[in-house]
Amino acid sequence: MANVAKKVSWSGRDPRDDEDDRAGETTPLLNGTGPGAAGGARQVRRGWAHGDQWGSMGLNGDQWGSMGSLWVYSSLDYDNSENQLFLEEERRINHAAFRTVEIKRWVICAMIGILTGLVACFIDIVVENLAGLKYRVVKDNIDKFTEKGGLSFSLLLWAILNASVVMVGSVIVAFIEPVAAGSGIPQIKCYLNGVKIPHVVRLKTLVIKVCGVILSVVGGLAVGKEGPMIHSGAVIAAGISQGRSTSLKRDFKIFEYFRRDTEKRDFVSAGAAAGVSAAFGAPVGGVLFSLEEGASFWNQFLTWRIFFASMISTFTLNSVLSVYHGNAWDLSSPGLINFGRFDTEKMGYTIQEIPIFIFMGVVGGILGALFNALNYWLTMFRIRYIHRPCLQVIEAMLVAAVTAAVGFVMIYCSRDCQPIQGSSVAYPLQLFCADGEYNSMATAFFNTPEKSVVNLFHDPPGSYNPMTLGMFTLMYFFLACWTYGLTVSAGVFIPSLLIGAAWGRLFGISLSYLTKGSIWADPGKYALMGAAAQLGGIVRMTLSLTVIMMEATGNVTYGFPIMLVLMTAKIVGDYFVEGLYDMHIQLQSVPFLHWEAPVTSHSLTAREVMSTPVTCLRRIERVGTVVDILSDTSSNHNGFPVVESNPNTTQVAGLRGLILRSQLIVLLKHKVFVERANLSLVQRRLKLKDFRDAYPRFPPIQSIHVSQDERECMIDLSEFMNPSPYTVPQEASLPRVFKLFRALGLRHLVVVNNHNEVVGMVTRKDLARYRLGKEGLEELSLAQT
Repeated sequence: MANVAKKVSWSGRDPRDDEDDRAGETTPLLNGTGPGAAGGARQVRRGWAHGDQWGSMGLNGDQWGSMGSLWVYSSLDYDNSENQLFLEEERRINHAAFRTVEIKRWVICAMIGILTGLVACFIDIVVENLAGLKYRVVKDNIDKFTEKGGLSFSLLLWAILNASVVMVGSVIVAFIEPVAAGSGIPQIKCYLNGVKIPHVVRLKTLVIKVCGVILSVVGGLAVGKEGPMIHSGAVIAAGISQGRSTSLKRDFKIFEYFRRDTEKRDFVSAGAAAGVSAAFGAPVGGVLFSLEEGASFWNQFLTWRIFFASMISTFTLNSVLSVYHGNAWDLSSPGLINFGRFDTEKMGYTIQEIPIFIFMGVVGGILGALFNALNYWLTMFRIRYIHRPCLQVIEAMLVAAVTAAVGFVMIYCSRDCQPIQGSSVAYPLQLFCADGEYNSMATAFFNTPEKSVVNLFHDPPGSYNPMTLGMFTLMYFFLACWTYGLTVSAGVFIPSLLIGAAWGRLFGISLSYLTKGSIWADPGKYALMGAAAQLGGIVRMTLSLTVIMMEATGNVTYGFPIMLVLMTAKIVGDYFVEGLYDMHIQLQSVPFLHWEAPVTSHSLTAREVMSTPVTCLRRIERVGTVVDILSDTSSNHNGFPVVESNPNTTQVAGLRGLILRSQLIVLLKHKVFVERANLSLVQRRLKLKDFRDAYPRFPPIQSIHVSQDERECMIDLSEFMNPSPYTVPQEASLPRVFKLFRALGLRHLVVVNNHNEVVGMVTRKDLARYRLGKEGLEELSLAQT
């Protein structure tokens, strides 16, 4: 393949290095391949045929699974199989039934919003009470030992409290549900892209996620509770929309029509948006986040339903928290974090500040790229050396203790004392300050990150010494980078905002000195711009983040500066490295399809990228043949072209349809076949309900018993196969194949010749292996089993 520059692994290593690792059979490989895996990329591609499954070592970066085990990813079926059963059901649906289905969709979206809002309330209330209790205990201890001496005991108490709480949070994630680690945003992005991540939308994952994020925040880690709300909302949506819980083995016999990947995907999009809405009180921002970062499919009706779910989520959270805070009719708590309102009269901006905002965007892009690069190398270190659950827990406890120690030492060494009158500080530490004063370093470290962000935005000028802000920014930057990727449930949104708010406020103070205290150099305004620049530089969101920041501050005035800062930060950051979420998806070797094919890939055709040879089934096939094909552990194929039965010739027959592994398993389970001698008999009639009842956890072929006599029976696939699968000629260019595959959400794309004979199959991993690198088009080594 002369037009492809080279074969590389997504981890950036030379694939030849993998051979050395396989020889040792102990070190997990960065591109996710396990010991004994097949060698060269071309050999893998040809041997894999149309399996569309990928194995990958779990990655500690955003914890996609235990490092000691092998995850197997497969595609989701976003294209409905229009077989006879499906078409007959759709034809029976009249206008009234269609309206009923549409009403059910709105009801499900409302339930998603309500439950997501309630989960967010639970997280917020528990964190507030537990963190408050911890800070009061430590504050009283520090106050007592400041007078007596022996502050080392206070440091020990703070470190032990943090490490103990984080240990519990890390243990439940590492040993019970590893996929609950991190924010969950990369996993949901992959799910909406069409990749099935094991256990990602299960009830157990939600429970561990909620408990884990509470313990992470209370444990004082440099994390936020907002990011995991997106994953939590997606899990709630996936469960509610199915009308049953496979984990609890309870079927409520409702919403059965939506038990397929296509419908589930749309509801998961709504759940992710509701999670953003609950986190930031930003319904419009939630919709745009789902559109910009997640959804692989979008239309106008889906937009309305997602906005409705986001609106209900915000209203639910607002109502419950207002009652909890004693203001039943106030509705003043729209999100888990409320940045507070900025006074437009005091904090307007002029045209002279536009270049300053652009410069802040450049700084945010550079710092974001540095954050991502450091986290990339740290993640690779974790993959190699910290892949056992017990080591992951020890690392999390170490980070918690170090975070407490760094905070204590910086508060202890700081002599930045501020008057306590009119202060909004929740737990003011006097330490060595005079009576009536408090240590301003403590407002940044001795609090939850959300409250620290609001303080940096709104504390009056003069509340912080420049040295305090500079030291805090430096230390918190490295702590947040070290923390992201631990085996705990936590998000990176708030730490990014806090880092940016700190250096942004420092920037504003410096401007104030330079301009002799001009009114437009208010430090709070620059703290907001710095926060936007830093977060944009790390996660590379633009449209949705602009609206989220505007809705969270309740101020449209800063819309243009925020857009300017975010666009600049994204452009500058993209010049160096990818965004944090995309980087972790690539490190995981997940076959993620972007919106467009690589720009230089027109020279490649379907013949060069397809998998071959293809395992085909005849329209009327022997049961034993079907069982043998499904039981073949070397293939793991999930889709099989169906060709015309023609036993008298050895030539490949013309394509008649496509049938999935899951459909074949259901047919075998229900024994939908007849004896060879009685082919004229009518097979047992199945309904779509039989397939929906088995969804999404179809039984493995090993659990289905087929006797020797039954193996000789025949099975007619005509009624169950999709008679009109999408196909492309073998001369079609890669961009054309890519566009068809991506836009329609396909799992399999059959490649045919001029006589409509099957010559190959294109699956997700065939397309995802190509990317545009510095030396031209590169072929990646994907993870495989």
